[in-house]
Amino acid sequence: MGFGDLKSASGLKVLNEFLSDRSYIEGYVPSQADVAVFDAISTPPSTDLCHALRWYNHIKSYQDQKNSFPGVKKPLGQYGPAGVADTTSTTTPASTSKDDEDDDIDLFGSDEEEDAEAVRLKEERLAAYAAKKVGTDILEEKITAFEDYVQSMDVAAFNKI
Repeated sequence: MGFGDLKSASGLKVLNEFLSDRSYIEGYVPSQADVAVFDAISTPPSTDLCHALRWYNHIKSYQDQKNSFPGVKKPLGQYGPAGVADTTSTTTPASTSKDDEDDDIDLFGSDEEEDAEAVRLKEERLAAYAAKKVGTDILEEKITAFEDYVQSMDVAAFNKI
């Protein structure tokens, strides 16, 4: 699986054929797979490789949003059509076992692993919110401070300011 060397004409030709009936490398929306392949291409494909050039210009238009694409970036050799040798890397990643992938997201894990910095930041934000919050008592004190002009005060309705 793979496109081969995407810096060579043969690799770009394989990419062009792969994209002839697809809009993206994987799925129906731009993903980290598209970012990985895009980053491996050094220059835009030539005009005779119309599918690859269309895809390249489309992914390039997302320049500022590429980090927010869904998915996980895998090694370049894991993308592309089957049967094409991956010539982009000479070594295979040693630590891509199923156990390592399971450690990334623990949906049922506890929240006890919060670091001290996150707890401190959360407490600061809560304190700032509490200090900024306008209550009726504070507002009432400010209004009745004008003793020459205000005799008494009633709250008929109170909306957030």
